[in-house]
Amino acid sequence: MERTHTSQILLIFFRILFTLLVLWTLWFIFHNALEPGALSSAHSQAVTDALNRALAKVGGHPLTNAAVRKLAHFGEYCLLGFGYTLCLRVYTRHYIRHISWPLLLGLLAANADETLQWLLASDRDGNLKDVWLDFLGCSCGVLCAICLLLIVSLVAMALRPKKR
Repeated sequence: MERTHTSQILLIFFRILFTLLVLWTLWFIFHNALEPGALSSAHSQAVTDALNRALAKVGGHPLTNAAVRKLAHFGEYCLLGFGYTLCLRVYTRHYIRHISWPLLLGLLAANADETLQWLLASDRDGNLKDVWLDFLGCSCGVLCAICLLLIVSLVAMALRPKKR
């Protein structure tokens, strides 16, 4: 009885945690999408400068602002795909059967992101290439989450006491 109760508490905890991760990631994406162009450029330039200072310390090649912006698109959607998949897993045991959901939701978020930029953000344009880059990031996040879930499942099976 105690194990079942603990399992239920953990399940509720992870449902809340992964749902909050998805909601925070979506908020972050849309918050950035609605920034005016000048502010968005200033933020990405500050990040580019910080990354280039760090890369210079280790002998790396400097990055362009455009490359950092594309990496940011990829990274935030990678986190979204990762979060969607973990969220799906805590709501169903059949997450592989329903894997199209995180992919579809990632594509919808990418389209909404670029559409909002085009419609609402001053001096910014929506970009179809960014939609595809975002979807690629989401797909990589989904794949990373599936690999993590597979590893956790294999470790759990290995640690489970064997029946005699």
